[in-house]
Amino acid sequence: MIGFLEEFKLVFKTLHFVAHKHSFQKRKDQVASPYINHLIKVAHYLLEYADSLQLPVLIAALLHDTLEDTATKPEEIKDNFGPEVLYLVQEVTDDKSLPKEMRKELQVKNAPHKSSGAKQIKLADKLSNIHDIITAPPANWSKERKIQYIDWVAMVFVGLKGTDSGLEKELNIAITKARNILSPQ
Repeated sequence: MIGFLEEFKLVFKTLHFVAHKHSFQKRKDQVASPYINHLIKVAHYLLEYADSLQLPVLIAALLHDTLEDTATKPEEIKDNFGPEVLYLVQEVTDDKSLPKEMRKELQVKNAPHKSSGAKQIKLADKLSNIHDIITAPPANWSKERKIQYIDWVAMVFVGLKGTDSGLEKELNIAITKARNILSPQ
């Protein structure tokens, strides 16, 4: 078991790593926010809402899009952060060689079979994305596309339930809020 200072150093090492790896990426919002903001928000949601949290899950949350969206090799993550973190990152990584619709279907299908740590990361990631749909949506997304995205997240959410009541509560609130904003009764 490592001490608090070593944990803190590892978190900052991870932040430095992802800042470098995602340095040229931007979010799809109107102001093209730095991509790292999303990674930090996912980690923040885990710290804020998770019932309990293991350090490898927090580290993997910061790295969760690195294999999918950068030229990072799995060995880099393993060498820098260990096999447990690599396993979690691989568990939440989509196969970008597949068509987008198939990747979305696989997220719904595979959600119930993820480890509890991967489910926590997925819950926090979806919470971040839904929050962005409400506050800083992609510039070119129509209302219908936003509603379709929220409905898809709700389908993924079904397979993640029973993992972490705190994260689940917050995601449920965010989905409901987003639906109310986009489709008021």
